[in-house]
Amino acid sequence: MSPVSKGVVVMRADARRNYENLVAQASIAFAESGVDASLDEIARRAGVASGTLYRHFPSRLELIEAVLAEQIAGLVDLGRDLLTADDPFHALSTWLRAAITHGLTYRGLSAAMLNSALDREADLVSTWHTEMFNAGAALLARARQSGAVTPDADDADILRMIGAIAWAAQDSPDSAAQADRLLALLLRGLHQP
Repeated sequence: MSPVSKGVVVMRADARRNYENLVAQASIAFAESGVDASLDEIARRAGVASGTLYRHFPSRLELIEAVLAEQIAGLVDLGRDLLTADDPFHALSTWLRAAITHGLTYRGLSAAMLNSALDREADLVSTWHTEMFNAGAALLARARQSGAVTPDADDADILRMIGAIAWAAQDSPDSAAQADRLLALLLRGLHQP
């Protein structure tokens, strides 16, 4: 979530570039090394001094929030875009796969945010959950209305299964392949040819 959307301050162009580059580099570093990735290394990769990183993100948690906000916004936008796809079942499958990939890639970030929600920003996590749920539910409703999925497919159940797939696959030696196999089983159960 950019500082502008938080209502903080409109940033100069160079500050905005630094902010966006820091979030992009943090996203890569967190995906590679988890939430304990070196903040100094993230600043170095972004081509800025550590002080610049800390001016934008006074704590590791604030940087994690920014990365997750960007990733979740991307998934929500993908869901909106897929609502106009020709094939509702393929659209649903595409979004579910993206949600699982997000869960696998950023599981440490999500856990850090959920743990911090006990202390602060519970509304932020709740908002993200609602946005994700609404994106997935809209795609499922469209697929259900088209007759592509079983009529008794429940929004909450399907999204819980997606979370469960990401959780179950995370410790597999080939987590992406394991997640694909589990998602294929789910989709076969949902599909109404």
